[in-house]
Amino acid sequence: MTKIYFVRHAQPDESCADDRTRPLTPLGLSDRAAVADVLSRFPIDCFYSSPYKRSYDTIALCAKRLGMIIHTDERFLERIGGADAHVEGIFQKRWDDFNFCEPDGESIESVQSRNIEALQEVLDKHMDKNIVIGTHGTALSSILNYYDKTFGANGFIRLYNWMPFIIRLDFVGKKYMGREEIFHLVRQYV
Repeated sequence: MTKIYFVRHAQPDESCADDRTRPLTPLGLSDRAAVADVLSRFPIDCFYSSPYKRSYDTIALCAKRLGMIIHTDERFLERIGGADAHVEGIFQKRWDDFNFCEPDGESIESVQSRNIEALQEVLDKHMDKNIVIGTHGTALSSILNYYDKTFGANGFIRLYNWMPFIIRLDFVGKKYMGREEIFHLVRQYV
């Protein structure tokens, strides 16, 4: 069985406008130790991550403890937010219509498509291994929706302030077998 441990990033510093280089807050940096402690209970074989700093840095301490490198993949990026990305009600609108996106933004369908493509390659390359993937809220939610269509806007809203969040998805070959929520901390965006 292949076990994928998705790790949603710890608390980001929202004062940094650049999504790609947005760092973790001091609390987020501190919470990396909890992530490393939890993941260290499992026999991890490799690490992948979104190249965004907050996702990479959330799993970096664990990878360092285990003496492993983190492979980055652009397809694991978070949803590209455009103009009006934080307008009230926009979350529900995106989840009601996977093709909807605000001006200069990206649809959930697009996020899901590229994340699943990357995940399928990871599953092919590391069959029967334990893999950590550093990810984001919408990216992870789109993956969960792909395998469980009942996961939608309410599921996304439920985990909105779970930073960090670890969930394991199990596969036999590429067949999804189920999931287990492993760990989360409740942190607000600041």
